[in-house]
Amino acid sequence: MPTIAQVHHHLAELQRCTRCPRMSKPVVVGRAVAGHIILVGQAPGDKEPKLGRPFAWTAGRTLFKWFHDTPGWTEEETRDRIYFAAVCRCFPGKKPTGGDRVPDEAEIANCAHWLEREFSLLRPRLVIPVGRLAITQFLGERPLAEVVGRSFRVTYHGHAVDVLPLPHPSGASPWHRMEPGKTLLQEALALVAAHPAVRAAG
Repeated sequence: MPTIAQVHHHLAELQRCTRCPRMSKPVVVGRAVAGHIILVGQAPGDKEPKLGRPFAWTAGRTLFKWFHDTPGWTEEETRDRIYFAAVCRCFPGKKPTGGDRVPDEAEIANCAHWLEREFSLLRPRLVIPVGRLAITQFLGERPLAEVVGRSFRVTYHGHAVDVLPLPHPSGASPWHRMEPGKTLLQEALALVAAHPAVRAAG
């Protein structure tokens, strides 16, 4: 397991990244967690750069409620025990038609470099991709109903890891509030709580 100093060094390098000129700065990073669980979101929203942490607004409140319900962690405990990553670490900006812009393929590829380094550094036992874009990086394009509530063993850039997908907790998405999403979410959270990496962290 890496030292906290090594994780701090990685985060300092990440915060200096300038690979994507269309992305809004600053780079948003989570706490320096030297653990075996990585949560991968899509990209920060417009509030996260101002507040200085991932999942800092309404989607975050829902996400941390899920972790409070199962496995019973507070937001602070969750942030201290899980390394928060993302497909892209900067706010992509707004679409002309409204809503957040989805990162393009080049931006996703640029930022994948950082996630690969985090896998090499942390050697996670569990990855929790949150939302379609994050899930796609590990499992390809598949309907949420086929992946949420199930556990997958995958190899990501040479590292074998368990993948437990969660739907995006955005208020704009009703998927996790209606069937079958509601039931599949509970099944997914039960798998997260029972995973050895989570039990060890708690």
